[in-house]
Amino acid sequence: MTTTVLSLRGARVRYGPLEALHGVTLAAPGPGLTVLLGRNGSGRTTVLRALAGAVPLSGGAVWWDGVDVTGVPAYERARRGLCLVPERQAVFGSLTVRENLALTAPDPEPALDAYPPLRPLLERRAGTLSGGEQRMLALCRALLARARVVLVDEPAQGMSPAVAARTYALLAALDACVVVAEQRLPPALYGHPAFAYVLRRGAVVFAGESGELGGSASARQP
Repeated sequence: MTTTVLSLRGARVRYGPLEALHGVTLAAPGPGLTVLLGRNGSGRTTVLRALAGAVPLSGGAVWWDGVDVTGVPAYERARRGLCLVPERQAVFGSLTVRENLALTAPDPEPALDAYPPLRPLLERRAGTLSGGEQRMLALCRALLARARVVLVDEPAQGMSPAVAARTYALLAALDACVVVAEQRLPPALYGHPAFAYVLRRGAVVFAGESGELGGSASARQP
């Protein structure tokens, strides 16, 4: 049984004189997978950051487990079990792969089972990894955190199709409220029971089951 865990209610976010979100309302269930789709500049990353508390709202509210957490800072949301994996700078480049994982949990084995290609790279500095390898490392840290809410911006960026499909399978299997942001619906989610929101210019223009978007023009190019 799934219930709404995290939601935005009429959320507005401003960057200086520009408003990036224009009264966005959406809800993410848990456990379950929610997908935010939109081109660059659509507001999908800002939605993730607003949910995490990384940017303040100029209007509206963030609710978590039926409680208004709009004024709760990002570090406190993290303590309560929220994990944000940003698109960029998601790992500590000066630390090794092993050291990055140790920041989250002393035993990295459960996460390494998810991404075996990282095993021979444990002593490499994260900053020397490829883009896809860095995404795997960032997601390993998210898996180790055992968070109640996981927010991921473009989780499969730089990955091969096979690894990308595995990544979405891992995210969908988490016992957590998972929200991911992508430019278009990933092929791995065609037919998958996920809820989707399409954003355009800071507003929600579609809300429904991801299956309603599969193969459509709006899914390929929201």
